[in-house]
Amino acid sequence: MQKISHTLNWKNSLLEMLPCRALFLPGRKELLLSDVHLGKGEYFQQNGIPLTNNSDEGNLSRMKKIVKKYNPKKLIILGDLFHSKYSISKDLKNKIEILPEMLATKIELIIGNHDIGCELENIKLLDIKKTKDFIYSHEPMNSLEKGILNICGHYHPKLYLKDSKDKLSFRCFAMDIKKNIFYLPAFGDLTGGYPCKKTFKKWAIISEKKIVEI
Repeated sequence: MQKISHTLNWKNSLLEMLPCRALFLPGRKELLLSDVHLGKGEYFQQNGIPLTNNSDEGNLSRMKKIVKKYNPKKLIILGDLFHSKYSISKDLKNKIEILPEMLATKIELIIGNHDIGCELENIKLLDIKKTKDFIYSHEPMNSLEKGILNICGHYHPKLYLKDSKDKLSFRCFAMDIKKNIFYLPAFGDLTGGYPCKKTFKKWAIISEKKIVEI
């Protein structure tokens, strides 16, 4: 059977990297994703750029499918669920606020720089989340206690593979081994990305069903 995910062990916890751009911690029953940027299409429309907002439905649909498949106790979003507080329609806000009941899953949002000023019901809002072995944050934290892994988003990590003729870019999971920082790929479809440092360990998402360690 073809392997469709990659795993990383940290202390006594297993981290499963999924090609659907999410991270599952089966021992903790937590599903993590980051940088959805809902409302980005509408934000650009408000600023005179004719960009479709159909990606919101696609992002929410993928989110629901992942939760139903892995059945976590918690869905933890590591920031930038929204693109801007000015682009959140009543309809979009309602769709988010009914998710915990619809999915029978608690949802927590680590507030990202794009989420500032956004108000939600039924979803717990946090600046960071600390556990014994992990710190969940939106942006990376550079001062960590020994043995703590910082899991974050924000940078939309990507990597590039090229030969003499072609250059391809892929979303990826990335690990700064020196600083114990683990970066999640951007979950949203309408998101760009930044190239990872060469020193990072990387896992490229090359399709919806396959991850390759680089």
